[in-house]
Amino acid sequence: MNGIPTPADRSRREFLLRSGACGFGYLAFRGLAAEAMARETAGSDESPLAPRRSHFPARAKRVIFLFMRGGPSQVDSFDWKPELTKRHDEDLGGGRRYFQSPWEFARHGECGMPISSLFPNIARHADDLCVINSMHTDIGNHPQAILQMNTGSFQFVRPSVGSWVVYGLGTENQNLPGFITINPDFSAGGARKYGCAFLPSPTAGTAINQWGGGDSGGPPSLKGIKIPYTENTAITPAQQRRQLDLIQSLNRHRLDRDGVNESLEGVIQSYETAFRMQTEMPELMDVEREPAHILERYGVGKEPTDNYGRACLMARRFVENGVRFVQINQGFWDQHTQIVEGHGKLAAESDQPIAALLTDLKERGLLEDTLVLWGGEFGRPPILNKNGGRDHNNVGFTMWLAGGGTRGGLRYGETDPTGQTAEVDKVHLHDLHATLLHLLGLDHERLTYRYGGRDFRLTDIHGQVVKGILA
Repeated sequence: MNGIPTPADRSRREFLLRSGACGFGYLAFRGLAAEAMARETAGSDESPLAPRRSHFPARAKRVIFLFMRGGPSQVDSFDWKPELTKRHDEDLGGGRRYFQSPWEFARHGECGMPISSLFPNIARHADDLCVINSMHTDIGNHPQAILQMNTGSFQFVRPSVGSWVVYGLGTENQNLPGFITINPDFSAGGARKYGCAFLPSPTAGTAINQWGGGDSGGPPSLKGIKIPYTENTAITPAQQRRQLDLIQSLNRHRLDRDGVNESLEGVIQSYETAFRMQTEMPELMDVEREPAHILERYGVGKEPTDNYGRACLMARRFVENGVRFVQINQGFWDQHTQIVEGHGKLAAESDQPIAALLTDLKERGLLEDTLVLWGGEFGRPPILNKNGGRDHNNVGFTMWLAGGGTRGGLRYGETDPTGQTAEVDKVHLHDLHATLLHLLGLDHERLTYRYGGRDFRLTDIHGQVVKGILA
């Protein structure tokens, strides 16, 4: 046994599929714990967040996903194409032409990895990066592609990647959520991007600083941010504990009488977890507790890096304290017009904080077993449109990984000579998900959940582990 409930264990607790997130953290604080926790790991008395054994020895224990929503351009960042320079300004008709990157590429690290001047700070970590230049996915529209990146499916409501990871492994700190998403937006599927669908409710993401998610603007400042309903100004923590003990005794009395009451079991668990989170979560979110040199490293307290720097520093503090999966969302990298200004702005916000995160993890000995993943839902073509921007490209784009058992200093796969289409060692999104689970010690074909009469998995019926990127 690997600690993951079997289909037989789970069969008595199948539920009607609901769209949206069902994370206990956020909903419990909204006073909706009864609904949020109606579904629980079947056939087991242990918490769905309890640590579980992996299928085989893991290289990574935790994940930080740096999601660049909107689709950053690979030919302007990590996929150097000399042929594109040769064909620069070649007319393709309709106001479209080949366009070389306005950012200069240079080789970095002992590996000589080409990275553009768009990311000068990340470039200093070239020997830690495992760059996949041959990514492709199924659809080139943001709503569907974003959902597929985050859940493996753009057609149906499915659990998010973070939820699958927490379902498979639990989490190392029972006082914190297993999955936290920072700066999530509500466009392109809304809370489904970090929801649990039919998995046990505690596996869903707890949202920090969620926002409207339009094509312009960005999330509110993380400075002084608090999760709603984590403070009770009317009574002291000791009084809260006494109040909760009374409520829980009534709940358990009712549960003893009923024998089986899935909703009530969920309420009991969610109340306890939400109470414990009140003490630990606010402290971890207060990055001002860090030394001045760490805040400076992340760019906290100055623009344009303050907000994303706080998010990256929070992520490090979370994983250091046992959170299994942290996602930081940034966007919108969808520059159909003025790509130089748009990409330049977003890179300026995130480049220093991401480099600081990699440095910090490495110094603390965490990068070895923390998998960092960077990328968007798709990329952009090597073509400039009549508005000075690049459109969508789902048939060839770049993502990179660092730490967690990946091969640093590696460029894996290739697009064609101009950077349009993945051609060599192609990696589909399902392959990426299968590889992520593999690094965590989980077999993507065995990590299943029975719902609606059949077993589901993150990769559906697809996915191959990309062995060439494994250390």
